[in-house]
Amino acid sequence: MTLTIYNTLTGKKEPFEPLEPNAIRMYKCGITAYDFSHIGHARSEVVFDVVYRYLRYKKFAVTYVRNFTDIDDKIINRANELGISTTELSERFIDEYHRDMDALGLRRPDHEPKATESIQWMIDIITKLEEKGYAYQAGGDVMFSVKKFQGYGKLSGRNLDDLVAGARVDVDEKKQDPLDFVLWKGAKPGEPSWDSPWGPGRPGWHIECSAMSSGILGETIDIHGGGKDLVFPHHENEIAQSEAASGKPFVRYWMHNGFVNRDQEKMSKSLGNFMTIRDILERYHPEVLRFFLISSHYRSPIDFSDKNLHDAQEALDRLYAMKDRVLSVISSDGSDGGDIPQELMDASVKFIEEFIESMDDDFNTARALGRLFDLAHVLNRILDELPNPGPPARDELKAAWERITPVLDVFGILDTDPARYFDEVKGLKLSDRDIDPDEIERLIAERTEARANKDFAAADRIRDELAERGIILEDGPDGTTWKAK
Repeated sequence: MTLTIYNTLTGKKEPFEPLEPNAIRMYKCGITAYDFSHIGHARSEVVFDVVYRYLRYKKFAVTYVRNFTDIDDKIINRANELGISTTELSERFIDEYHRDMDALGLRRPDHEPKATESIQWMIDIITKLEEKGYAYQAGGDVMFSVKKFQGYGKLSGRNLDDLVAGARVDVDEKKQDPLDFVLWKGAKPGEPSWDSPWGPGRPGWHIECSAMSSGILGETIDIHGGGKDLVFPHHENEIAQSEAASGKPFVRYWMHNGFVNRDQEKMSKSLGNFMTIRDILERYHPEVLRFFLISSHYRSPIDFSDKNLHDAQEALDRLYAMKDRVLSVISSDGSDGGDIPQELMDASVKFIEEFIESMDDDFNTARALGRLFDLAHVLNRILDELPNPGPPARDELKAAWERITPVLDVFGILDTDPARYFDEVKGLKLSDRDIDPDEIERLIAERTEARANKDFAAADRIRDELAERGIILEDGPDGTTWKAK
């Protein structure tokens, strides 16, 4: 099956054909570095991390660029509030962003340019636009003339006349038209600025991505990604200024991920339902958040709630329990006879085929994860029937597991040692309780001793005490284990 991608520009799925065979130029809009990253950032970054991983899995040579906006009004205002420089503020939150994304298992792009390090590229594009009549000076600013670009609105599907009719009345008097947008902002007292042919100033937001994309990847790229909130005006303006300057198509495939809602409400700071990644990772394992974010198709809206995170936790726990069983058997010294049934070999091959089929269909991670659970069901049933296989069977099981490992790498899940994963999950569940693992283990030891002494009343009392504190004990042939509610 050929890889197909839903192209926002055409509104349909299209066979993916890169500009150069086997080489992909991919750009994604990054953060404005003035605050901690939130769940919306997490979704967009995880989505395109999986896209990046899958394209490499398909043996494409991918050059992936994701930028940082490190100068704009929000950064200037926040830096002034804190009494620090814009550079100090942006560097701090770029570091915090990397910390969050590293926790979520993201691979770093090949290039992470900053706006302040790309000023000359921006000046070069603005100069071309001015020479071609698409840009004009307005005081110390330079504006883009929207009506001079034929096809404005083709990405968002907005009609130019409707945009004019809906334009706000508090129009900048320096603009020739209400729809025109700024390419270069003249310097204001006390603000950072750079020299330019139009005097000292700084870039407008939209020109940044056009400049950093073309400066690194060239004037036409294969994939440009971001959240749906960027379709208009940001990406629409990127197309206008880029194509007006170069005379070439800017992007072949536009990809946009869906919004994140909170308990079925739009997530926003104004509604008070806004959550940073850091907030979430105080209560949930990073891999649980990553699993949750890829469990829906990237173009669909996704509802963030404690229930949905809890469901993701339980689903991932089942996969880790399966991995633990497989690795335990592979590393065991079992000597029982019996072969791993051909069913497992067939199921692992089928899983790879269905994984590729799902991902080739516009990166359908939700369907691909469903096939992973089908395979886990087969694995668990076979291990129930053959719990202690000898060397030949263990080799067959190992081969099956190694076959699916590259797929798990595309998802970015199940790459932690199971024991470590479960310990980390337990620790997070106890983070807001007045008890720690050492105390739990001490009480379990006391209970074990009480049972050995046939003091069942004391043993029951310890069990009840732990249950009141949200700790559930499970007795088995290998001893007592615990889990937190």
